[in-house]
Amino acid sequence: MMNMTTIPEIYPTMITTTGLTKRFAEKDAVRGLSFTVGKGEIVGFLGPNGAGKSTTVKMLTGMILPTSGSATVAGFDIIREPIEAKKRFGYVPESGALFETLTGGEYLHFIADLHHLDRDVAARRADEFLDLFGILAQKDQRLQEYSKGMKQKVLIAAALIHQPEVLFLDEPLNGLDANAALVFKEIIKRLSAQGSTILFCSHILDVVEKLCPRIIILNEGSIIAEGTPESIARRTGEQTLEEAFCRLTGVRDARESAKEFLEALGR
Repeated sequence: MMNMTTIPEIYPTMITTTGLTKRFAEKDAVRGLSFTVGKGEIVGFLGPNGAGKSTTVKMLTGMILPTSGSATVAGFDIIREPIEAKKRFGYVPESGALFETLTGGEYLHFIADLHHLDRDVAARRADEFLDLFGILAQKDQRLQEYSKGMKQKVLIAAALIHQPEVLFLDEPLNGLDANAALVFKEIIKRLSAQGSTILFCSHILDVVEKLCPRIIILNEGSIIAEGTPESIARRTGEQTLEEAFCRLTGVRDARESAKEFLEALGR
């Protein structure tokens, strides 16, 4: 299903944002973001709750319109050419809404039809993904009968079934068991090796540190750090990405927080 290929020497830009801004009422959720992601890159997109990560992804996928600024996906403007952009990306949302009266197999065929995939190709890919995630035997069960983890596996399969050039992943490991998470991370590595571009949003810093060669950190809607996990840690004078993240975003030190909590309990 995923034969390894060589990434071209030239890395075209697959995601571009220029001054991307989203305002809700009187608050800027995203403030003038400008960044690029090249072909074959896996970029970690980090930030505390409310930093603007999901809002940015929703703008890049056309779910909400930016207040100002611009963005392109696979060379297509997300406002002027939304259909062309959507043909070329897959999206795993933070909290996916599925048509739960459909079966797992029916849902994947529905998504494949939206992308005008050949029916035989779609059927083969759907079975391959469901088998890969260990739920092929449940493909004829309605999604309302699936566990949270099973639904997440279907969302991931739906994002991949049309072999997109770009993947937007917003907390994709939510609900996955350890084995499925390992399989998924290996898929991401192989897709990157084949030239797919991946924007990976997650709060699981150790996963991001191992999986993403480049990281962008947001706080209060703005980019506050960008680079490799090692370079970000080095610039903050910390040893790990987790420690650097806490320093940059003002998150309280976990050890101190745990100590204070236990002391409050009299432990």
